[in-house]
Amino acid sequence: MMYLGMIFFKIVAPILVLLVLGAFLQRKFQFNLKALSQLITYCFMPAAVFVNLYETSVELSVLGEVALFIVLFIGSQMVLSHFIAKGLGLKKTEAAVFKNSVVLINSGNYGIPVAQMIFVTQPIGVAIQVILVIFQNVTTYTYGLYNLISSTKSGMAIVKDFLKMPIIHALIIGVAMNFFNIGIPQFIRIPIDHVADGFIAVALITLGAQLSQLEIKSMFNRTVFVSCFTRLVVGPAVALLIIFALSLDGVVAQSLFIASAFPTSRNSSSLALEYDLGSETAAQTVLFSTIVSCITVTIVIYMAEILFT
Repeated sequence: MMYLGMIFFKIVAPILVLLVLGAFLQRKFQFNLKALSQLITYCFMPAAVFVNLYETSVELSVLGEVALFIVLFIGSQMVLSHFIAKGLGLKKTEAAVFKNSVVLINSGNYGIPVAQMIFVTQPIGVAIQVILVIFQNVTTYTYGLYNLISSTKSGMAIVKDFLKMPIIHALIIGVAMNFFNIGIPQFIRIPIDHVADGFIAVALITLGAQLSQLEIKSMFNRTVFVSCFTRLVVGPAVALLIIFALSLDGVVAQSLFIASAFPTSRNSSSLALEYDLGSETAAQTVLFSTIVSCITVTIVIYMAEILFT
């Protein structure tokens, strides 16, 4: 129990403090959240991804294991959420929002900061989380978008939007420069490092500012509860079964198990808001799952360190 508390205060509590700080600052100053979100997407996250992949070598065998796990895990979440939505008798729009809330995970401005805190001496753990972010973005702009507007955008338009994402460019450049051992001049490397170091704080403060816009009292309903239970409890349980089935161990298993416990992605809420389809329920789910994840993620981190040391 003492070790569990230590994990909470060393890893989860700092995240919670930054979320609360973001909420407080937003209430006081009313930031332009779209501008902050763009700053993260186009500056801080690409820098963090580039630095991590530039400094870390991931073996092809490990990459294959991670890719197989992600395909099995995301596929299982799609199937599971589909049948649960049917069992709840949700209408088409509600079902789409519910399925997105289970499948789309906040691997970016929640997952990467958590991974950077946990795997500070094991960069491969963060590299795996970066790979998960890429897969999650693909899932968001294919499956997630299809759930909401299956006939509004063409497949090529979705591909074009995805390829414009700076994180993809950072991934390719970081891997290529790592592979060919290309050096970076100090006058370029130093500012990149400064930006990458600022990612955790800016991402979590912005997330807190975004969550502060939501009404807490309105999130207490059956759909939100079931969605969060599926995302935060059933999701990690399924991930654990897949990890055992694939005989994964060590940092790889720890990173994947912990990543499976992250809350619902804010992208699920952004998509719903953009296309005006169940946006209120989507936002409520993001808020509730983020709050509850402070407890569930602590437990999963504890379990990961016990099971996969």
